[in-house]
This record gives sequence, structure tokens and C-alpha cells, in this order.
Amino acid sequence: MALKDKQLADGEEIVLSIRTHWKALAEPVALGLFLLALLWAVWWFTRDQSFGSWLTIGAAVVVAAILLWFVVIPVLRWFTSRYVITNRRISHRTGILTKVGRDIPLHRVNDIAIEKNLLDRMLGCGSLVVSDATDKAGMLLHDVPRVESVHVQLQNLLYAHDDGSDDGEWPPNEPRRARGGR
Repeated sequence: MALKDKQLADGEEIVLSIRTHWKALAEPVALGLFLLALLWAVWWFTRDQSFGSWLTIGAAVVVAAILLWFVVIPVLRWFTSRYVITNRRISHRTGILTKVGRDIPLHRVNDIAIEKNLLDRMLGCGSLVVSDATDKAGMLLHDVPRVESVHVQLQNLLYAHDDGSDDGEWPPNEPRRARGGR
């Protein structure tokens, strides 16, 4: 579930819309293939037995339940989860039945950290930890593909606009301050 045009403010544009890296699907897909191979093996070794069809049906029911819980649901979560970066905010939307989202305005971002383990480095992904100027915990964007590129794009967005004040700061897209007397 990504942001739609009707969810964007006036003048807001989507800069980047991404899913988590495909590595998030590797474990569920491998489990699914293993379970299907196991089911085939049960059928193969019991096909000539009198109880073979009942054992195969029982195994198929168990495999179907495991596939649903540990394969289908994680794949659906992957398909329904998006990280969207606009010229004004960072957004995370997710949910299969219940849609959940969180936005952090760019002018509230204090820090963006990158975390990459060895596997992430080999696959070209990583996690971004976005800290904001609120009491809530920051936003963790797991398994972001091309994480360095996304980090650079975020940094460019954060420091693209002057806030209009005369204090020499360049905070990220902070709303313009009123000019004139204090």
C-alpha cells in the first residue's frame, strides 16, 4: 500500500517508493519449497501403501496450514508494505487487512543512521534508522534496497531548502518563519 495522489499535500511529490529488499522473501520461499518437497516425498514413499492416501491427505493439511502461516502471510506482508519518501515526509505504510502507517515530516528529522550486516553488504541493502524531534521512537526502515543511494537522496532532500531565516541554518524543509519583527 503506497501513498496515492489524493494522500499528497499541495506541492508534495513522491521522490522514492520502495519495498523491502527481496531477501525478506528468501526464508519463506525456501520454507515453502522445502514443505512441498516434503509433501511430494510423503506421497512418493507411501503411494503403494494402503494407508498412503490418508497419510498424504493428512500431510497435505498440515503443510497447507504451515504454508499459509509461514509463507503466504509473510509474502502478503512484503507486497503490502512500502517506504515512500516525498519532498516533505518519510512514510511507511503496511498491512494486509488492517492498514497501518506512520509519517515523519522531513523538517522533524534529526538523524538518519545506516545499519548493514555482512549479508546486507553482499546483497546491497540495509536498514535506515530515522530519528525525529518527537517523544516517539524513530522510524526503522528494514532491508532497504540500495540503502546508500536512499540515504544520499534523503540527505539531499533534508538540506535542499533554506528555511528563510537569517540565522544561517539550513534545517530540512522547516516551514518558513514569518519575516519581520520578533
